[in-house]
Amino acid sequence: MKDFSNLISAIEITNKTNAKIEALVNYFSSAPDKDKLWLIALFTGKRPSRPVKSNLMKDWCMEITKLPEWLFLESYSSVGDLGETLALLLLNPKQHIEKPLHVWIDELIDLKQKTDQEKKEYVLAAWNGLQSQERLIFNKLIGGSFRIGVSKKTLVNALAKLSGIEANQLMHSIIGNWTPDTITFDDLLNGEHINYDNSKPYPFCLAYALEDSLINLGEEKNWQVEYKWDGIRGQIIKRKEEVFIWSRGEELVTKQFPEIVEAISKHEGSFVIDGEILAIKDNSVLLFNDLQKRLNRKNVTKKLLEEVPVGLYVYDILELNEIDLRQQSMQERRLKLEQLFTQNTSDILKLSEIIDFKNWSELDALRNAARSFNSEGLMLKKKSSIYHVGRKKGDWWKWKVDPLTIDAVMIYAQKGSGRRSSKFTDYTFAVQKDDNLVTVAKAYSGLTDKEISEISSWVNKNAIEKFGPVRTVKPELVFEIAFEGIAYSKRHKSGVALRFPRIKRWRKDKTVKDIDTIESVKSLIETN
Repeated sequence: MKDFSNLISAIEITNKTNAKIEALVNYFSSAPDKDKLWLIALFTGKRPSRPVKSNLMKDWCMEITKLPEWLFLESYSSVGDLGETLALLLLNPKQHIEKPLHVWIDELIDLKQKTDQEKKEYVLAAWNGLQSQERLIFNKLIGGSFRIGVSKKTLVNALAKLSGIEANQLMHSIIGNWTPDTITFDDLLNGEHINYDNSKPYPFCLAYALEDSLINLGEEKNWQVEYKWDGIRGQIIKRKEEVFIWSRGEELVTKQFPEIVEAISKHEGSFVIDGEILAIKDNSVLLFNDLQKRLNRKNVTKKLLEEVPVGLYVYDILELNEIDLRQQSMQERRLKLEQLFTQNTSDILKLSEIIDFKNWSELDALRNAARSFNSEGLMLKKKSSIYHVGRKKGDWWKWKVDPLTIDAVMIYAQKGSGRRSSKFTDYTFAVQKDDNLVTVAKAYSGLTDKEISEISSWVNKNAIEKFGPVRTVKPELVFEIAFEGIAYSKRHKSGVALRFPRIKRWRKDKTVKDIDTIESVKSLIETN
């Protein structure tokens, strides 16, 4: 635990990628193999389920420290992270416990089946044997996350430097269906599990947002243009008559989309295709809000299948009859994809349409019209491009429609977490409804550090009520809120839900009298 704790500290104190890679390499060079595997698992979202409820840990801490609840909540509000709050408030340890990371995790997995009293005895003993930073890690192992600025790419680059194995192969190896109990560290790095695991996906190829002029892309004939859809990016694998569906977030979501599995099962041969899972009804693409009803469901009922049918818009092929096609050009891959669809037809699977155009000037009008049929805009892909791992500037571009905007007033402010725990960084916004205000969105991005500091100072002076880390404030600060889409919603008091809301700018030139009404907001649905 001490070595793992030191690694976390080394990573958190630097913003330099090379320094983080060096710290990871040093850890991998000396840690036990089981600890290495668990580090990779934790950093790639494979943390075990929570064994102890947060409220119990809070109660045990107050019991030990004899703090009243209001003071604990005030501390939590200032720190912004429960695991860190506990680590800071607890008394100095009376002993020192040293165990490898994997032993701690194995014990926590076993703890899930214990009684609350047994859990309490174990957790208190651990707190009494760990220093503050080690306690923080222990608390996060129980129920927190490891969002510490290490991307999968950084992790893979560290493993590549350690092993000499190509980053592409390592990325392929660490994502997917494995656990620290089913593989050795060396076998994971060498990809020994890839061949026998038919479900293994490839790393996704991603696009950059287009910011430059289209003219700078060169000749039009060198580009393939398609519509960009707002669904769930999916990689569909058919190998040895088995079908698997992976999301871009590297989650196996096969059971959520049985109609796609059924359609793929009828296709001949083996292949891996890339596409967008969408809610499609009567040959029309529905809003993402409709698709959300199908997500994260353990069981998809017949009623839900009928209410929100889904389909797959396919735009790339990565593997055909066990041959990796990713190093072939986009143009070559597209031909093979079209041949696959010629051999197999299905109402569920649709080949992504290639937009025919003669010059760049035609595309702007097509992009602006895309929202009318629930497309996000256009994708521009160089015909000569291979299927990269992650992003490579210059080959794939996403050119979204301009966002929708409204003017709204801030009515709640909440402190951030971690390094931003001293500032109010998360805000709730409202618009006018008759003589009252109704909330329409929450947002936390889009402001400069200077603006955040200015708003935090204003909140401290103008707070009306306090609910833990949340402050009710005077409805005076007006902001322009941008978002990608809007739909009716029964779950929200306003009756609408905004897609990806963020702050476009602080409208210091406006007052609460100038904000939008709920009627004007809903009118955007008709034009969306």
